[in-house]
Amino acid sequence: MWTDSHCHVHDEEAPAETVARAVAAGVDRMIFIGTGESSSARALDLAGELGGAGATLYATLGQHPHDASRGTTAIAALADELAASGRLGVIGGAVAIGECGLDYHYDLSAREAQRRAFAEQIAIARAHDLAVVVHTREAWDDTFGVLAEAGVPERLVIHCFTGGPGEARRCLELGAYLSFSGIVTFKNAGEVREAAVLCPADRLLTETDAPYLAPVPHRGRPNEPAFVTVVGEALAALRGASPEALAATSAENATRAFALPA
Repeated sequence: MWTDSHCHVHDEEAPAETVARAVAAGVDRMIFIGTGESSSARALDLAGELGGAGATLYATLGQHPHDASRGTTAIAALADELAASGRLGVIGGAVAIGECGLDYHYDLSAREAQRRAFAEQIAIARAHDLAVVVHTREAWDDTFGVLAEAGVPERLVIHCFTGGPGEARRCLELGAYLSFSGIVTFKNAGEVREAAVLCPADRLLTETDAPYLAPVPHRGRPNEPAFVTVVGEALAALRGASPEALAATSAENATRAFALPA
């Protein structure tokens, strides 16, 4: 069975149907990723409501860099509330902080605000012993700079890895997990594929980032967790592994990366 370590099913109109299709496709674990206060709350609600019937669901709490100017007070308060109620690190609860990080492609929040929010969310994760899920786009040097200044969290996930071998090695030196999406199937993603090949087997994660970045041959339609099987099969072919072996290994890695309950 496959794990989709990063999806936004909670932002869709018919999440229950999406989860059911994923289970039918052989995807039994999904992590709903928060991108703001309301998104994080919705992710938590649906992870609790839709779990079962073959699906084990988790959520994260995060302020996306696009909205970093809103600050992180609400995310910190939500993490404290969940800690008090025993909903951190459990099935149907929150298992990470993020996605957070830096996006210098769109610059929808000022870069200083992005760096500040990123560092603050690393501190929230460290305070609650949670993983950090990092979004980085056209901002590698500053991403590594914030991590160095704020302190690398014990469990670090670089979501939707879009770098090449050089960036991959720098992430791996920090102990990070590299999470690969449908981008590995894109024609112009040669450097991402190189990174996927060099990534150690015990540091590799599979994700969809649904409803974004549908893999080939599903380009042009909304992505969904069921398609993480396509991502995984592409990764397996690149690495000379069987899909079954890669599914098992990436699932084990997700368990470690997010400290998921056994």
